[in-house]
Amino acid sequence: MSTHDAFELVRDEHIAEVNSQAKLYRHKKTGAEVLSLVNDDENKVFGITFKTPPEDSTGIAHILEHSVLCGSRKYPVKKPFVELIKGSLNTFLNAMTFPDKTAYPVASQNLQDFYNLVDVYLDAVFFPLISEDTFRQEGWHYELEDAAAPLVYKGVVFNEMKGVFSSPDSVMRDISQRSLYPDITYGKSSGGDPKAIPDLSYQQFKRFHEKFYHPSNARAFFSGDDDAGERLSILDAYFSEFDRAPVDAEVQLQPRFNQPRNIVATYAGTKEDGKARDGMVSVNWMIDPPADKTESLSHGLLSYMLAGNPAAPLRKALTDSGLGEGITGGGIGSGLRQPMASFGMKGIDAADAGKVEALILSTLEQIATDGIDKQTVEAALNTFEFSLRENNTGSFPRGMSMMFSALGTWLHGGDPLAPLAFESALTTLKEKAASGHFESEIRRLFLDNMHRTTVTLSADDKQGARDVAAEEARLAKVRARLDVEAIKAVIADTEKLKALQEAVDDPAQLAKIPTLGLADLERTIRTVPIDIGALAGTKLFYHDLPTLGILYLDLGFDLHVLDKGLLPYLPLFGRALMQTGTSKEDFVSLTQRIGRSTGGIAQHRGLSARQNDSGSAAWFFLSGKAVPDKVEEMLAIMGDVLLDARLDNRERFKQMALEEKAGFEARLVPSGNSIVDTRLKSGLTEASWIAEQMGGISYLNFVRDLVKRIDSDWDSVQAALKRIRDTLFNRGRAVVNATADASIWGRAQGEVASFLERLPSGNLALADWSVDFKPRSEGLIIPAQVNYVGKGANLKALGFDLTAASSVAIKFLNTTYLWDKVRVQGGAYGGSSRFDLTSGNFSFLSYRDPNLLKTLDAYDGASKALNAGIGDNDLTRSIIGVIGDMDGYEFPDAKGYSSMWRQLTGTTEALRQQRRDEVLNTSVADFKALAEAVDAVRDKGHVVVLGGEAAITGANGKRPGLLEVTKVL
Repeated sequence: MSTHDAFELVRDEHIAEVNSQAKLYRHKKTGAEVLSLVNDDENKVFGITFKTPPEDSTGIAHILEHSVLCGSRKYPVKKPFVELIKGSLNTFLNAMTFPDKTAYPVASQNLQDFYNLVDVYLDAVFFPLISEDTFRQEGWHYELEDAAAPLVYKGVVFNEMKGVFSSPDSVMRDISQRSLYPDITYGKSSGGDPKAIPDLSYQQFKRFHEKFYHPSNARAFFSGDDDAGERLSILDAYFSEFDRAPVDAEVQLQPRFNQPRNIVATYAGTKEDGKARDGMVSVNWMIDPPADKTESLSHGLLSYMLAGNPAAPLRKALTDSGLGEGITGGGIGSGLRQPMASFGMKGIDAADAGKVEALILSTLEQIATDGIDKQTVEAALNTFEFSLRENNTGSFPRGMSMMFSALGTWLHGGDPLAPLAFESALTTLKEKAASGHFESEIRRLFLDNMHRTTVTLSADDKQGARDVAAEEARLAKVRARLDVEAIKAVIADTEKLKALQEAVDDPAQLAKIPTLGLADLERTIRTVPIDIGALAGTKLFYHDLPTLGILYLDLGFDLHVLDKGLLPYLPLFGRALMQTGTSKEDFVSLTQRIGRSTGGIAQHRGLSARQNDSGSAAWFFLSGKAVPDKVEEMLAIMGDVLLDARLDNRERFKQMALEEKAGFEARLVPSGNSIVDTRLKSGLTEASWIAEQMGGISYLNFVRDLVKRIDSDWDSVQAALKRIRDTLFNRGRAVVNATADASIWGRAQGEVASFLERLPSGNLALADWSVDFKPRSEGLIIPAQVNYVGKGANLKALGFDLTAASSVAIKFLNTTYLWDKVRVQGGAYGGSSRFDLTSGNFSFLSYRDPNLLKTLDAYDGASKALNAGIGDNDLTRSIIGVIGDMDGYEFPDAKGYSSMWRQLTGTTEALRQQRRDEVLNTSVADFKALAEAVDAVRDKGHVVVLGGEAAITGANGKRPGLLEVTKVL
């Protein structure tokens, strides 16, 4: 049977909106469905997805997602997934568990690499080894090393989910979803509740794979410029090994409530003296499945109009109420068969939850009755249309975005092509908008919808201790049932698992994992066209690239003109420019104007060490994008934002400060490793010190104090904001970066020049940013059951002058020693090292880590792994992986911005080529050089830990004086 004969062609049509020929196939033998998109995207994408609805909250689907990538029939090694991370040119490589599905997507620009990834993934999902030891490692197990020691739980997913449930926002999302769908699979925690994960048996785990990981339950997807026939050949080679099987994986519909429900719960948090605002509230609705693309697009538009930006009426009403510090929820999601909608607030007094609920409902009623402002509707429609046509998915492969769009209907028996075509739906919505469509939808979806829950959470400073005590009591009961022989068996199982984790894979088996060779790699760097000149006395970078008729413009202003004491104001100053309005229009009108006329205007900051310089590149950017006919208006808006923002708007500024505070506090657990990294390096270099002032724990403390100063000393706060504007926005120390094809830039150049001439000019002196750097070892306490453990130093300051080849040694270190010691054996969700060649900063980091001292010991032993040497295959794989990182896929706007940033940091093309050559020529000597540097970090580095009080104080008890302790939350 030929490959094409194995599949039945169900649909074949061109979808202009995504420039693809779409073919939908059904595998005749198994019933597996395949959506194949042929287009000119060099970033090729494959994904295979299974419907995996869980029946409980043991995390069975999540644990299986981890486990199938730990060895398969064709590739019987411990971690083929990690080998691919180490030695692939992939632009995406991961797996994801959702409430009703598990997806395995990959992407690569290199054809052979792409085929390699597809083959490893297909073998992994259909023929995994999934031994009981893998289940114990990735899911959960009892660990006991000594008969006198307490029994403990270990497992990667177990600790990952402890980290998830340490985040109040995650707790709110989990309870809200479960509250709406109590009778179906969406009422379970698909990721796994740590309290339920130990209820899962290996036998259940195996049966789950046998039931759901079958071609009859599969949705396979391809997109890109690879051969369409070869796609089918690859799939049939696997599918044909199976017979058709009935798979009951349908997500049932949740019966509707007759009346709304209220849920009151707590999260493990800290109660501050005199602070009542430790609560959160979310008002949630279950929505009927959208009938078509028009309705699903309508959901997105309505959510955006109500709460998608600070000027949206529902979001503004909540913010203006003063009832809380920040917004939760964002409208109607698209990930569930029956979508979920949520709006709410965090940082409230839990006693005010009823007031927030009432405000949400009354505001929706008012909007439905009085109508949505026409300017708001016009701005939302333009914003969505621009986004749909631009189809810019950033670092996320475009094909993957299309895959998940298709799965929204495809998974539940709908048309997978319908979500990809938007022209008709957009036209219909434009017509409906003028006749009260969205107002009617507010009434139908929310006001008349009794399937609603209101979830109120408040902090409980004793809940963390209760949870720990409950887990210990559960383990004690298990321990009490074990006789001497059973205890010996648990110790033996612990030793066996550790031995397996430490065992080295057979080199012959490792060699089976497909990889490219060094000869397959490009020897020269990829360059971006750039013309460097001047425009109206301002330095100009121009990139002639195809941009689908859009001009991308970045205006950059050198932060070095500001006094260093002003730097912590920058994040809120940037928000104030966009969200306070101007002397001519309030911020609602300004936001509408941006939406009507542009593809978006945004402010952000760029920060990096400079090449061969102890200083930093530190810039404030205002970036915009527009079609040629709207460039003049975009520039007019930019001018108003830069020079005429209402920096005297005290109440609005306080609202933003409270949102900033609440947002940062919410990020402490989900982004703990980044916060530790920022803090760890803040005493090492100028750029890192600035990063801490504008985005680390120091910034959080600044914002907390600023909230009080806005009330007690607004004049000084306002003066600081105005001083920033008056000093910073000067074209004498500015740059302009334009990315567009020549015809567009030819039309826009004069308009940009006229705009620049309106900016103040002058030669400003650079401020003194000298800082007495003093790295410290710190323990930062938050209410969490996991830790984020960092250790680092500046290698240049320690006398090391490493080359770019060190990145290959670090790739190897991260994917072997640290993966094994910190994640596999330690049970953390992640462990890694980072090294910035420009600054010399080096750090070890762990993520959602149950350990502290054990992880530090692992860091201190890292040099042994580097000194042990590396085989030729591992060296080749690691080089390939680093080249893949260097050659990441970028859309034209990102290419233009990256090219500009290289100019601002002094990164010449010659230096880029030198570093590529160093990577390609990496040798064992480079591993030895990094090993010596890592030993210096062991001896002279400092430690920063973000985690629970018991872990941090316990570590100080065992190693007195290790950490200077500070309570963060």
